[in-house]
Amino acid sequence: MIKDNSDPSVGKKIKKRVYEKELARLQIELIKLQAWVKQNGEKVVVIFEGRDAAGKGGAIKRITERLNPRVCRVVALPAPTEREKTQWYFQRYVDHLPAAGEIVLLDRSWYNRAGVERVMGFCTEEEYIEFMRSCPEFERMLVRSGIRVIKYWFSVSDIEQEKRFQDRLDDITKYWKLSPMDIESRNRWVDYSKAKDIMFAHTDIKQVPWYVVDADNKKKARLNCISHLLSQFDYHGLVIKKIKELPEREIGQSYIRPPISDQNFVPDNYS
Repeated sequence: MIKDNSDPSVGKKIKKRVYEKELARLQIELIKLQAWVKQNGEKVVVIFEGRDAAGKGGAIKRITERLNPRVCRVVALPAPTEREKTQWYFQRYVDHLPAAGEIVLLDRSWYNRAGVERVMGFCTEEEYIEFMRSCPEFERMLVRSGIRVIKYWFSVSDIEQEKRFQDRLDDITKYWKLSPMDIESRNRWVDYSKAKDIMFAHTDIKQVPWYVVDADNKKKARLNCISHLLSQFDYHGLVIKKIKELPEREIGQSYIRPPISDQNFVPDNYS
């Protein structure tokens, strides 16, 4: 077991009432940000990377749950197909980049090559070296084209990760979160740590730096991540026009509804 060098203050619990109040406030700010992005034709990509069970999915869920999926969408690509393996490596990600007025959240990204593919041997040495050489240039190109790229690394200690893996093992509703790949990554903690360090050395660039989220405390990690994300945009001058009241509904005098008996209803099992 690796020694736990995490900050002990990170593990302190935040009161549920305080967490929910602050999350609600931040989600209102996210709605304002969404409106600003749409109104100004901004193009935003947010990358979420980190160890398995680090809490990336939970943070993404809290970001998106109040937003319009037509403006803010999540992209979580499966393993590449045989055809995709023959393409330029970044090609399948390019298809999912945002148009004007869109936010794309990447639940894992092209950094798979620097992490899981490198550690598990799913890419060649030449492919890995080429990725490290071309990734910074690819991201600089995105920035020059007008796309805002923000990268988060969710950092979790081995002790906390082990607790979360055990929780998944004991909870049937979380079985799907524990894959054979997760088990293998558990056994290769040091290899993943080395791969992450090398990745940061090559890709933590001025135009698109990495931001590390200390994620041993899930609730704090979510609040800190959302707060930081909001701080990256100057959206505060936006005025959202509210609809003060609904107009009176038009009543169609000539419309006759068909008999209810002609429709198939879902059984009411909870009367």
